[in-house]
Amino acid sequence: MSFEIKVPDLPESVADATLISWHKEPGEFVEKNENLVDLETDKVVLEVPAPASGILSKIMQTNGSVVTSGEVLALLDEQAKPQAAAAPAEESSEEEDETVPGSDIPLSPAVRRLIQENDLDPNNILGKGKHGRILKSDVQDYLEKINSAAETTPTPKVESKTLEVPKPQTPPAVSSSLRPAQRVPMTRLRAKVAERLLQAQQNAAMLTTFNEVDMNAVINLRKQYKDRFEKRHEVKLGFMSFFVKASIEALKKFPAINASIDGNDIIYHGFYDIGIAVSSERGLIVPVIRDADQLDFAGIEKSISDYGKKAKQGAISVDDLTGGTFTITNGGIFGSMLSTPILNPPQCAILGMHAIKERPVVENGEIVIRPVMYLALSYDHRLVDGKEAVQFLGTIKECLEAPAHLLLNI
Repeated sequence: MSFEIKVPDLPESVADATLISWHKEPGEFVEKNENLVDLETDKVVLEVPAPASGILSKIMQTNGSVVTSGEVLALLDEQAKPQAAAAPAEESSEEEDETVPGSDIPLSPAVRRLIQENDLDPNNILGKGKHGRILKSDVQDYLEKINSAAETTPTPKVESKTLEVPKPQTPPAVSSSLRPAQRVPMTRLRAKVAERLLQAQQNAAMLTTFNEVDMNAVINLRKQYKDRFEKRHEVKLGFMSFFVKASIEALKKFPAINASIDGNDIIYHGFYDIGIAVSSERGLIVPVIRDADQLDFAGIEKSISDYGKKAKQGAISVDDLTGGTFTITNGGIFGSMLSTPILNPPQCAILGMHAIKERPVVENGEIVIRPVMYLALSYDHRLVDGKEAVQFLGTIKECLEAPAHLLLNI
């Protein structure tokens, strides 16, 4: 029975996919549910498994092809069984043998051409074909032997009595490898990211406001409870859960920052789906923590950890990336000191975290050293006023510098 390997149903927001790599060749045996081919969409890489065990009889779409839902990728023969590799056919089986001038040994055109090009004597070559016929592989083996013998034999020194006039030295040509360049097609994910970032800059009145936060209280709280937290919840207590919680408190006070623009309408979201920017091998992706306001610190940390593992395994699904009302990105893990994050449309704001550095600050008239992080909030000025943006960051600063606000919900 022959099966058609088809492109699986793509999500509504994905029109097509690009075939990036086949894992099997025609004629190879595949097991049921074994991954046959990878399809790259604008958001994720989809794996297409074999519906049954059998021989991949024909590939209909090659690498780089753009395919749509339901399109046939290949044919799979379930009845066929794996076969042993056939012995290489003798090269002169379908070609009429001829002889080299000066020799009565019959040779195929390919062998004869190879012998003439290298000025060889066929009488010196041992034929391993049927009835002692010389095959192309026999000539190649013979050439390798004489070449290796020439390399090991020292070249005799010949004294020349002719005085040669030295030729002028010409400067060596500059190798192109000193200035390498490589042209590769942009991946679907990278192209989509580029499109959305350009869209954000062209279609939004984007502005960024900054603030700084003393992370001393959060750091001390983590040091005090991180071991007990990890032992009880089986997940590490990171900084991101504090920022998610603080952001949700600020979003509740300033609902316009949790809203989006649709044409001439403003959509105020009554839920808090927080996108967390994650770096993967394929590029930047933003999985969404659904109803983050209903999760505790452990629930948020587990969601972030699970997304991190799925990103490394390439197992992020389209549903994981869909939606989101507000985004947080952490450039600090790469050492970023300050940046202006770009909006993630149709969201109207994004929070940027940065590296924590010890800096001198003034407290009660005295200079002390504190671990400080710069915060950046980029927002769409069409919907969010500067006053709201500044107060939003101020609320986050207040929650982080006094974590009791988050724990006691005050």
